[in-house]
Order: sequence, then C-alpha cells, then structure tokens
Amino acid sequence: MERLYHYLWKYRMFGSRLRLPDGRRVEVIDPGIPNNGAGPDFFNSKIHIVGAEEWAGNVEIHIKASDWFRHGHDKDMAYDSIILHVVASADCKVTRRDGSVIPQVEVILPPDLYSTYSRLHTELEAVRCEQSLHTLPSLTITDWLESLVIERVQARASNVMRIFALTGNDWQQTCFVLLARAMGFGLNGDPFELMALSLPLRFMARHSDNPMQLEALLFGQAGMLDTSKHILDERYQLLCREYYFLARKYGLKPIRSDMWKYARTRPQNMPHRRLAMLARACEGGFSMLRKLLDCKGEPELLIPLFDWTLEGYWATHYSFDTEEADVSVRLSKTSIYLLMINAVVPLYYAYGMHIGNPDMAELAINLLEALPPEQNTIIRRWQAAGIPVKSAATSQALLQLRREYCDRRDCMRCRFSHHLLRSIITKSDKASIYS
Repeated sequence: MERLYHYLWKYRMFGSRLRLPDGRRVEVIDPGIPNNGAGPDFFNSKIHIVGAEEWAGNVEIHIKASDWFRHGHDKDMAYDSIILHVVASADCKVTRRDGSVIPQVEVILPPDLYSTYSRLHTELEAVRCEQSLHTLPSLTITDWLESLVIERVQARASNVMRIFALTGNDWQQTCFVLLARAMGFGLNGDPFELMALSLPLRFMARHSDNPMQLEALLFGQAGMLDTSKHILDERYQLLCREYYFLARKYGLKPIRSDMWKYARTRPQNMPHRRLAMLARACEGGFSMLRKLLDCKGEPELLIPLFDWTLEGYWATHYSFDTEEADVSVRLSKTSIYLLMINAVVPLYYAYGMHIGNPDMAELAINLLEALPPEQNTIIRRWQAAGIPVKSAATSQALLQLRREYCDRRDCMRCRFSHHLLRSIITKSDKASIYS
C-alpha cells in the first residue's frame, strides 16, 4: 500500500487531503525526485504551508507514522532534511536527530481507491482493469496506445541494433538474421537467430545457384543433419554429405539440435519447412534488404517478397523421412503479415534511425497501421474488455501493454490505472487537482 501513496504523491493526486493536524493545508509545488535507493523517498521537494512559508527539502512516506522510528530514521543524518512526513495512520509524532518535530500529514483515502488499487494488483486475469476500461475516455485510450506502439517498436529496434553489432555492422546479414528469427514465429525464434548468426552470407552467396547446397548449409547449421542417426531418407543422406564437405571447407559449427521446439507445432509450422523456405529466399543471392527498402512500406509491394513456393521434396514433406499427401507449399497471408510485423517493421525503424532518416523510421509505424491486427488470445481478451483493435499498430500496442505492464503487475506506470485512480480521487474530493 505504501507504493500507492508514493504514486499519489509523485503525481500530486492527494489534493486537499494534505492537511497538518492544526488544519492548515499543504500545497505541493514540486513533488521532487523519486529515490529508489537508500534515503528519503523523494528528494528536492517543494511545499507551501498555507498561511506560512514555502519549504524545500525531502519527503518521507510511511503507512504508519511509527515506522519512522522502527526504521531508525530519527537517528539517521540522511533524514534531517525531511520537510514533510506523509502517512496513512498518524499513530505518533516523528522527530529528527535533534528532537525537532517534523510536519506530518495523515491521508485517509476513499475506500473505492483502495479496492481499485487492490484489484489491479491481485487480479489474475490478463487484463486486470477490464471491468473498468469502459469508463475511460476514448482519448485516454488512444493516446496511451499510440505511446505504447512507439515504445514497442523502439524496443524491437534496440534488438535490431544488438544483432547489427553481432554481425560486425553488416546490414544485409542483420536483415538475414531478422528474417530467420521471424520465421521461428516466436516458438523457435531463438534457434533461428543463432543459426543465422552462425552462417555468414558470403558463404551462402558462393552457393546461391545450388538449392541443395543452400539447404545443406541451413539445415546443417541448425544441427538437424547428423550422420550418426539412422535416417534412411535419401534427401537427408544427401544433405548430410553436402554439409559435411561444406562445414569442413568453411570451418562451420552447428548450433545445438536440442534447442528446437516441436511440441504442439502444426505440421506446416515445422522448423524444417521454415528452413526450406529460407533456402528459397537465398536462391540467386540474398538481397532482401534493398528489396525491402525499395518497397517503402507498401504492404502490396512487400507481400510478393515473402511469397516463396516450396517445390520437389518439400512439396510433399513436413520433415525428413515423412511423406504427406496434402502439404501447404506457401506461407499464408497471415504468416506473411507476421513476418512484416516482426522483421520488416523493426528493421525499417532501426535502419532509419541509424542513417539519420526519420522518414524511414516513420515507415515502420505507417506499415503497422496499414496491416491487419494479429489475432491471438491476448488480443481477443482486450477486445472483450472493450478495446477496438483495427490494425497491427493497436495489436502491437496491446501486446506491449500486456507483457511489459500487466504481466509485470506494473500498474502504477500504466496510464489506464493512472486515470482510474485519479478519477476516484476527483469524485471524492471536489478540491482542484494539481497538474
């Protein structure tokens, strides 16, 4: 509960409840700087005691006033500069080391505020505030979602720059790694990324006219080719021989084969098929970066870049040694949209910021707004709570909200929670709210 009081002080939401025992009102000029380390809770605060002078110093917040002595603040030099003690229960007066009494305010909050705060922090549902979202102004929702989508794209762009550094500042290799990671569609993103990082494009380029050797390099680096396994499939044996030769030639070492996840994976999403499609993307040389930049974020121009068709062996197989009659040979449009969201958007943003071209970074946001929203359990939960989802920009914002705020129970940084708590304060206190 002390965290709630910290939050209300930080955003000056106590209003007229800040009164000294003699009835004088305390106005907050500046709440100060929150302190996450040792010492007072807020540094460099400024307050005005109505009818008296302005004070500058530090502020300490406790649930019970007696916590001041329990924590030993009365004997700590760091607390001599406290100008105000804010408590939920003033069960005693507090003093500095020299015995001087510190001004103290007891703040009793509306019951609705406690219950709302408690619900936000204890609900187990994905959307903790879903019962109250309908009370939020549409502008509040729109503004917060616009901020969240930027936050998510920037976080993903930071990951692009991490990969860029790992590739030795090679944008084409970075594009290859991003595409490979996106082909993992979340479940196998990590092994796809490691595989792509382990395989320099310059080696792939030397065999870009030989589909079999491209497959051998990709499957081999993925750790999926092992001559010690008794797989009699002719294609598998041929790829093993090709990879053995190429690995020795280039000094390649595969990633661990146990990194791949197969449980609850639909046949068309098997990593074998994604690797085969990645091989198709490398035929004739991997030049995806320039093609993506030339499309300038236009979805209809981007779609053909990912419209690979599997032929021959992979037109009848989901994995090695298992032939199927009905096999999908192309990515669905939904899968292509996901590749744009997870690879193209962060690449546009990171590349634009790197070369100092904000228009290129803006293409990332525009692309998200032009793409249809993702459909998963998280998005459906937000929709059920009353949030309209019309584009990938909104669905990405809601995924960011769920994973970085809801799942972390970090409601105090969420603007939805901020508005809900402030509205309760406003209803129960007709005095002006400081802003």
